[in-house]
Amino acid sequence: MAVVVASVLAAGALAPAASARPAPVSSSPSSSSYERAVPPLTDDRGRTLTLRGWNVEDKANRGEDALSAITERHFRDLRAGGFNFARLLVFWDDLEPRRGQYSARYLHTIERILDWARKHRVHVLIDAHQDVFGPAFGHRGIPEWATRTDGLPFTPNPDDWFSEYFQPAVQRAFTHLYEDPDLRRAQAAMWQVLADRFGRHPAVIGYDLINEPMGELREGEDLATAARRIEAEHLTPMYNRLARAVRTKDRDTWIFVEPTPIVGEGVPTGLGRIKDDRTVYAPHFYNTAMEAGADYDPGAGWIEAYEAAVTAYPARHRMPVVVGEWGPLNNALPNMSRFYREAVASLNRYSSGWAGYVWCYGGGYCAVDERGRFRTNKEQTATPYAPAVAGTVRSDTYDAGTRTYRLAYRAAARPGVTVTELSLPPTPRGWRVTVTGRAHVLGASSRGGWPVVLAWPGSEVVVTVREAGPHGRTDRP
Repeated sequence: MAVVVASVLAAGALAPAASARPAPVSSSPSSSSYERAVPPLTDDRGRTLTLRGWNVEDKANRGEDALSAITERHFRDLRAGGFNFARLLVFWDDLEPRRGQYSARYLHTIERILDWARKHRVHVLIDAHQDVFGPAFGHRGIPEWATRTDGLPFTPNPDDWFSEYFQPAVQRAFTHLYEDPDLRRAQAAMWQVLADRFGRHPAVIGYDLINEPMGELREGEDLATAARRIEAEHLTPMYNRLARAVRTKDRDTWIFVEPTPIVGEGVPTGLGRIKDDRTVYAPHFYNTAMEAGADYDPGAGWIEAYEAAVTAYPARHRMPVVVGEWGPLNNALPNMSRFYREAVASLNRYSSGWAGYVWCYGGGYCAVDERGRFRTNKEQTATPYAPAVAGTVRSDTYDAGTRTYRLAYRAAARPGVTVTELSLPPTPRGWRVTVTGRAHVLGASSRGGWPVVLAWPGSEVVVTVREAGPHGRTDRP
């Protein structure tokens, strides 16, 4: 066993998880009999990846203070909580405050954040974030110099900021971004700067090309119809343009594409084919009523409708799914415990991962309080899972009622030992880890940690993780 461990370490199997680079996704039909099966996210060794984590942001500071609210603590605490993923919000208006002049300071700050993520083995998705287009309308995102409104009106609504997307000036600004040749070139050039600078950074797993894109509604058009048209006529060609631009600088890193946020209401997307075999579908998972302060309604069927709608597109186009944002504002309402339980179970059925909104220390949407303790019900996001599976996953389930995680897989048929990683979040009682098949567990911790499973190539393996009893007893692997 000592020789095996030494060889695994020498081969880099226990190197930082964030150093994984993607392998091409096969375009062949799924072997699953389930016609809506969605392919998994993979790394350069062909391992099936699962991303669990949170958005990391600083919307308040800009200029010389941009991103200063993000510290190494964010990534240390994410990792300690069992998470391996951060969606990092970056803003075009900070990167290129004047046209053609990119901020070296901002790029350096991003790199420092990525270095923290690498140190703590956290994958990072770089998200080109916008809210209500950008600073021309009092928010963050697309620079003012790239904002064209044709003189149309804009009336702020601080009590319902999302409604500002439907202001005439904001909608026209999106149309110009999608249609004006010079703005297309500027957006592509911005992404080339990011891809050239960070494409080889071991923490970077992907690029989210634009956050929650919107567009201009036509007279007499309902919202769902408008969303599908915008996705088909504007977002699809934009994503293909930006993907081509990124690939001139970085041929490997995953590209994440979002539909409009209207998909959150269970509306199928109108996105077309993205001509890049390393593309991830990255919808958001928000409900309008809950965002407005309502409690979760278990009888409304929203989660079921969302899951059915959101899986059709990636199954048809053979794309992995990673949900880029989710989580309501009011977590302590009576039905929210059930919401988190049912939402996590749904997300885990079809996605390769998710990022909750948002990892910060305080109130509001923050995942944890000032002392780093989960806020009400958000502890349900921290469950055992397998960040990387070296083989074909047969089943991957977590029972919140019994606190039991079960992973069944066929180990990859390769020479040597195949390495599968596990994440066990901290718990006072610890975990019992058992394995059947030609495999061993190394590095398991009674109170949580990141053990690995070493399996004989081609063997059938079942890993079972259960929370320990009242006395914290665990089975030694």
